[in-house]
Amino acid sequence: MEDVEFKDFYDIIRENLESYDGDYEDFINYGPDLFKLLTDVLNENDVSSNIRLKISAAIAYYVAPFDIIPETIYGPDGYIDDIFVCLYVLKEIEDEMGFEFLEELWECETDLREVVDECYVKSKDVVNDKIHHILQYVGLIE
Repeated sequence: MEDVEFKDFYDIIRENLESYDGDYEDFINYGPDLFKLLTDVLNENDVSSNIRLKISAAIAYYVAPFDIIPETIYGPDGYIDDIFVCLYVLKEIEDEMGFEFLEELWECETDLREVVDECYVKSKDVVNDKIHHILQYVGLIE
């Protein structure tokens, strides 16, 4: 059998954004790290089933090929809605478990509070007219 190298989804997202130099570069480049933070939270034992379901929904949205702003059509700009959903769920985790919980899992050198606040505001700004549709699509609201 041939050796097959499998890539982590984090690595795939990182590769997809490697040469991105667009209007939203300042926050889209955090997409892989925010995705990883979600998966790291999911691996923690003391996370409620309610939060686990929301994380799973956000992760599924990241990998869905034809979500509201698909990467297959919009390229790296297609990650904006994924980042928004990720941050929406991270804010709910913060409300339930505290920001310190997230900070302990954050592996980047950049300040997590700055990343969360900046990326949330900017992604929300871009998807503003689609927020309800995005959250409904992923099952986070009725």
